[in-house]
Amino acid sequence: MRWIKDNEFIRGDIPMTKFEIRLISVGLLGIEPGDVLLDIGAGTGSVSIEASLQGAEVYSIEKEPEGIDLIQKNAAKFNTNITVIQDIAPEGIDKVPSFNKCFIGGSGGNLKDIFLKADSKLKSGGTLVGNFITFDNFNVLKQCMNKNDYKDVEVRLIQSSKVEGKAGMLKANNPIFIIKGEKP
Repeated sequence: MRWIKDNEFIRGDIPMTKFEIRLISVGLLGIEPGDVLLDIGAGTGSVSIEASLQGAEVYSIEKEPEGIDLIQKNAAKFNTNITVIQDIAPEGIDKVPSFNKCFIGGSGGNLKDIFLKADSKLKSGGTLVGNFITFDNFNVLKQCMNKNDYKDVEVRLIQSSKVEGKAGMLKANNPIFIIKGEKP
């Protein structure tokens, strides 16, 4: 299996889950053929596309029209079949069937409500992974998982940097909290 590099995606002004974070997040989801993934705050669709290429049926919720366009273009570029839903979460979650994998990449300030709605449709034994720049959002999801007795909760703070140019300048990406849990 080949992972897609950031520069291969069609980009715009919409945030994208960066390569190193995407690998860890999709790895933590444990995607297998036949899984059903809900990607909330899908952005450019990078997580959705990687999951689809691993055999998941994917539903992507994105509120921004530019994001919807980018997801559709990237899905076509990588020959993936993704159901794209233009809506805000948690409302858009009502438009998808139950799922066994869930990725939260953006919450628009509605994280607790998003968790509650996603949890109601996530199958028992299903995996939920969230990525956050802010400690507050990470903490909200961790508290939600604890309150709902999620198992095998794992927390990571990832900071990656990449050497660029002939001079070897180190360019840092934002540190990202990654949290994973399994619904009981």
